[in-house]
Amino acid sequence: MDTNTKSLLAKKVTVLFKMIILICSFILYMFPFAMIVINSFKSKRDIVKEPLSMAGSRGVSFDNFKAAYEKMNFIKVFSNSVVITICSVFVIILISSMCAYIFVRTDWLAGRVMFGLMVFSMVIPFQVVMIPEVVIYGSILGILNHRATLIFMHAGFSVAMSVFMYHGFIKSSIPISLEEAARLDGCSRRQTFFQIVFPLLKPTTATLVILYSLGIWNDFLLPSLVLTRKNLFTLPIATRAFYGTYSSDWGLIMAALVMTVIPIIILYLCLQKYIIEGVVTGAVKT
Repeated sequence: MDTNTKSLLAKKVTVLFKMIILICSFILYMFPFAMIVINSFKSKRDIVKEPLSMAGSRGVSFDNFKAAYEKMNFIKVFSNSVVITICSVFVIILISSMCAYIFVRTDWLAGRVMFGLMVFSMVIPFQVVMIPEVVIYGSILGILNHRATLIFMHAGFSVAMSVFMYHGFIKSSIPISLEEAARLDGCSRRQTFFQIVFPLLKPTTATLVILYSLGIWNDFLLPSLVLTRKNLFTLPIATRAFYGTYSSDWGLIMAALVMTVIPIIILYLCLQKYIIEGVVTGAVKT
């Protein structure tokens, strides 16, 4: 066997080995989600007795979905989650993109200091400021149990990372000559940003929309601290109703989890092609 044949064989073995690792990793990663979906169509008794079986003793049943839909007041909590997620993501995208644009295109000392502080704030975990936030907004200001308060908090905790990503993308991928040409045509700075620059930020914007939509939609800790009224609950908080002190109805829990995750999966599938492009582009100089 010559050297070229050995090299080609080694490459094929390496590729095969990598594929096996990827397939095994995929199975391990998807197994819990698959079990949730499968068991959501079973009764509580079948889940406890045969959790790995494909169907329960009564076959496929949608009773868990019907009961979970009614018990968690799905329409109300779903609308709360939609409003909070959409408004939070909109505010994050709008503020962070404009902020990053000013930081990149101006040479202000204040801008450099503020950008440095934003980058520094990214290393501060939420749990450090969690209790002071609740004390200030609850005991002192008395503005808890408002969706606007939760939207404001989500935006405050997320803008720094968004500015950092937009900053890298604008600096490396958007030539200033486009803006100069727009100004020669009579565009103001606001028109230049919204008509020329912002449409070019689509990859990063789509990436941030997915990341923050996932995070805000699935967030349990911050909404549970801010929202205590039942009519303001989001989907993750509403699923807590199925957990008891001594026992839990696992069928209802799994049905509720499936209904909660479906909308965000649809959003991910619609925007997934922009994720890698948005993450990589800002890190590569052109």
